[in-house]
Amino acid sequence: MDLKSKIRSIPDFPKKGILFRDITTLLKDKEAYYALIQAMADSLRDKGVDIVIGPEARGFVIGAALAYALRAGFVLARKPGKLPYETNRFEYGLEYGADVLEIHTDSIQPGQRIAVVDDLLATGGTALATIRLAEQAGGIVVAARFAIELSDLNGREMLKDYDVESVVAF
Repeated sequence: MDLKSKIRSIPDFPKKGILFRDITTLLKDKEAYYALIQAMADSLRDKGVDIVIGPEARGFVIGAALAYALRAGFVLARKPGKLPYETNRFEYGLEYGADVLEIHTDSIQPGQRIAVVDDLLATGGTALATIRLAEQAGGIVVAARFAIELSDLNGREMLKDYDVESVVAF
């Protein structure tokens, strides 16, 4: 299936000059969504993944389905103040400021094998922050997987020490 054709491109969103890649059109197509999750799961089956971790919010939509397909647990990486229990946090830089992600302190056990999953690899900042959170908890990051990669933003370079794959590249 041509998954790239299922992704809508929206010019000038969220600001002028940006071409936004909208994955919601893929997600609403049951065959395309299934094909995406299966492609990602197939690339991880030999990794012995214990936990899939996905950052807020589209990382939840892809990560939870992928965790289910792999018979793995799922951990939410959330914005500050969204998780009810004790958290570990990681602050990271963005091109326009800083952001923070948090996970529960008991969500990853030392030695567990972790796959970091999100809808989009752009500059790599959010993915690297999610990786650092998993590693701080003692997890072993065995892979990072993305539905879409914006190749010209060089996020893969930031993640060069990890096994990185994307299903669709623009």
